[in-house]
Amino acid sequence: MTDPTGSPENTPPVPPAYPAAPPAYPTAPPAYETASPAAGQVPGPPTPGAPVPGRTLGIVALILAFFAQLIGLILGIVALVQSRKAGVRNLPAVWAIILSAVFMVIGIIVGIIFIVSFAGALQQAIEYCSSNPDGVYQISGVTQYCDDMR
Repeated sequence: MTDPTGSPENTPPVPPAYPAAPPAYPTAPPAYETASPAAGQVPGPPTPGAPVPGRTLGIVALILAFFAQLIGLILGIVALVQSRKAGVRNLPAVWAIILSAVFMVIGIIVGIIFIVSFAGALQQAIEYCSSNPDGVYQISGVTQYCDDMR
């Protein structure tokens, strides 16, 4: 059993009171190597004076937003995606998207109003011609014939 003299040769080892501490984690995240853009990583911001991807396309989209809204919207989205992949802001592309969308909505509303008013005027002309027995009337000194509308 135990040695009454207390010699260290015969005493069993004493287990530690607490388990071993877990390995210490680094306080800072590990430094990763920069991958090339071909590996799918986003490159850093371009150097000053370097061309920004999508900037020219964003300006073209902004100009087209006033004349051809659908094309301006599509080009604005493409330019914004190109710029975001490069990690830079492209305000002309953002404005092109906003203006194209707003002008498209306004154009649709104006188109609907135009079609409804034209249909209403056409309906009035048809009703007038069907109730006019001779089929001839004048608008601002111009003689109109109702023969085609009967």
